[in-house]
Formats: sequence, structure tokens, C-alpha cells
Amino acid sequence: MRLKSISTCLAFLLSLAAAAQEDIARQLDSIAESAGRERVKSWTAGGCVPVKNVADGDSLAYRAGEKFSFSIHYEWGLIDSDVGWANVVLDTLRVNGTKAFHCMVYGRTTRLYDLFFPVRENFQSWFSYDGLQPLRFTRDTHEGKYTAKNTYVYKRGGLAGDHIMADVYTSTRGDRSLDIPLTDCTFDLPSLFYFARNMDFDAVVPDVKYPMTFAIDDDVYNVYFILKGRETIKVKGVGTVRTIKFAAKLISGNVFTGDEDLTVWITDDENRIPVLFEAPILVGVASGRITGWEGLKHPFSSLVRKR
Repeated sequence: MRLKSISTCLAFLLSLAAAAQEDIARQLDSIAESAGRERVKSWTAGGCVPVKNVADGDSLAYRAGEKFSFSIHYEWGLIDSDVGWANVVLDTLRVNGTKAFHCMVYGRTTRLYDLFFPVRENFQSWFSYDGLQPLRFTRDTHEGKYTAKNTYVYKRGGLAGDHIMADVYTSTRGDRSLDIPLTDCTFDLPSLFYFARNMDFDAVVPDVKYPMTFAIDDDVYNVYFILKGRETIKVKGVGTVRTIKFAAKLISGNVFTGDEDLTVWITDDENRIPVLFEAPILVGVASGRITGWEGLKHPFSSLVRKR
């Protein structure tokens, strides 16, 4: 994924769009040096995005056992097809005696597109059941000839202060061990996705940028969430859905276009399910849609008409 891919949200949902454009997987370092790109080593712009009560895991928008499947689509010229898929699974377990969520995200290109540019993405994140604090994160990415692996352990308190103890490998730079700054508003991509699903839209002002940060590889990056309003849309294979539309401002510069890089439509109900997302890139448009779900905590009441 390396960020330039459509994943952040979704996480998420992961950088299978890279299959359509090989150099996307190699641009993170050059993007970090380009004009207009904000790269931070620590959080400086106060406050997380407004969310509902996350201190009690029983009050969240989801529960253990929730599962999603997504199809990743790419359009450019004569190409207009699904190029990959991703599955997201949420469960609970105990980490050092504390109840925690465990999210597993796996994505890959289809067999056809494996012939051109095979992609495999495997993200796993562990975060606290009460409070949604990240505890551990792993990434195992293979994009063509490029490989990236992350292992994060979140450390809080102690003489060293709050930090992420990171072991990072990329096929371009080899193995590295480092400490990454950690604040209350710093997440990995899966835990950021689940934190943002509890966004308090009554407290969010439309068209205002709300900043968060996430870590990947050897650094921490800003992402801005922007509420755009409510829309009723048709989702292929699902039906007509009432949604809340918001944009996420990602990395500026060499890959995405426009002021709002990633647009996401989530269900306008208590589940806050991402049903559609779209990211214009320099060559074509990458998008994704939900294709399956189970184990929802709340009724899928925003689905007003099935296909």
C-alpha cells in the first residue's frame, strides 16, 4: 500500500489499487520530500476527531464477530473492472490479561491481475476493548517485487515515555529497529478505521478538517477527515443505501489528485459501515464497494431498498 494506495481507510481497505500502477508502491519517500507534503514526527495540532464514548467497549458501533468483504475496482481508459478484494474480520481476545479487539485485514489482486502485478496485503491490529488504544500492529505487504513488513508494539509510560517500538523491513531499505513518537491521537490504519467509525457527527462541523495521525513503516502522517453531508446512493450488488459522506485528505503531491483524496460513504445508521469509497489517482480512479457483511451489532436500517 505504502499509503498512496487507496487504503487508508480503510484503511482501509487496502492498497489493492496499487495493482493498477506499479510505481505507486515506491513513491512514499519521494512524496515525503515533495512540496506541499506535511510530514510530522510528533502530533502538534491538538485534539482527535470528535467521537462518541469509546471508554466502554459495549457502547461502540461494532462488536466481535463482525465481518466485511469488499471488491476493489479500477478505471482507466479501456480498463473498467474489479482488480482485487479485501476481507475485514473483528474479534476479541486478551492481551497481557486485558480484553482487546483483534482486527485482521487481508487483501489481494484477482488471478487475472496477478499476471500483471500481484498484490497481497495482510494487516493485523490489536487495540483495547475499552478506549480503543492501539496495542500492537503487524503488516505483511507484497506488491510486485516490493515487500514491506512492520511489527509495532505500543509503549506507554516508563522512562522512555510514550512511543511505538517498531521493527520495519522493506525490500528497498532492509531491516530497521526504531522508536516512533506516540500520542493519544496516533493509530495504525486498522485501529484508526475502527476509532473513526465512532465519530460523533452531531459534534462535527461540515467542511471543517479534523486531523488525526497514523503510523506506517518508519513514520507518522496526518490525515484530515471532512464531513460532506448525507446522500442516498446505489451500491452495486447491495441496493439503495442512506449514507454519510466524508472525505479524507491524505498525502499531497505525486499520486492523488484534488483537494480531497479519498471519498468514503458510510451507512447512516448506528453501524457506520463503509459501503463505497473512491480515490482519483494520477492514472485513473481506484474505488471499492462492500460485497458482504455479517455479525453487525445494529440493524442495517440504512439499507432502504435491496438490489
